[in-house]
Amino acid sequence: MVRAFLTVLALVLAPLPVVAQDCRLALLLALDVSSSVDEAEYVLQRDGMAAALIEPDIVDAILSQGGPVALGVYEWSGRRQSHVVQDWTLLRSEADIAAVAARIAAAERSYSRFPTALGYALGFGATMMRQAPACERRVIDVSGDGITNDGFWPQLAYEHFPFDGITVNGLAVLGADPDVLDHYQFELQHGPGAFVETAQGYEGFRQAMVRKLYREINNQVVGQAARPGHGPG
Repeated sequence: MVRAFLTVLALVLAPLPVVAQDCRLALLLALDVSSSVDEAEYVLQRDGMAAALIEPDIVDAILSQGGPVALGVYEWSGRRQSHVVQDWTLLRSEADIAAVAARIAAAERSYSRFPTALGYALGFGATMMRQAPACERRVIDVSGDGITNDGFWPQLAYEHFPFDGITVNGLAVLGADPDVLDHYQFELQHGPGAFVETAQGYEGFRQAMVRKLYREINNQVVGQAARPGHGPG
C-alpha cells in the first residue's frame, strides 16, 4: 500500500525548472521542526542557519567561483508537515544572501507537535528540487536530531522519488537520540559525494552549518562523515 502510494506521488508532474545560465549549484536546506525540537532549540537552529549564510567564508564561497548558487529552504516534521520558508532564489550578490538570511531569521515555526518522518521530508525535497533552476549540481541538506519514527524510511523515498543526480547530505544534531548519527550515515546520506556533518547539540548548530555549507558550496569530498571542527567555523 505504501509503495503504491509513493509511486503515485512520484508520478505527479511538478513545474519544469527555470534555466539559470551558468548556475553551478541548486542547494535545498531542510530544517527539523519535529516534536523533539523544543522552542529554544528551534531558535538556535533557525538563527544558526541564517547566521551561517552571512559568514564571510560562506559569502565568499557563494560569490567567488563564477555562476550563481540557487537556494531554497523548507521545514519538515511529520508526514504532511513540510513548509517552504524560502522558495528558489538565485544568490548573485551580498544583498541577495543577506535578504535570504533575514527571511530565515524572521520565519515563524510552521509546526511543533508532529513526529519525525524523514522519508516524507525527502519526498517533499525531491519534488521541490524539480522546480529548481537547472544547475550543474543538486544538493539537499537535511538537519535533524532524531531517527525516522513515522511513515516510510529514507531508502523508500530514494526508490520512489526522482533522486537521480541529487546528493543528500545530513547534519546530525547530537544529544537527543543516541542513534541519530548512524541513521544519518547509513539511511539518509545519498548520492555522489554525500557526507554527514555533526553538531554538538543545537548550541553547536551554527558552526556545524558553516562547515557543512563550505563543503557543499565548494564541492569538497573528504570522506564519508565530516570530522567535527573540519573547515571554517
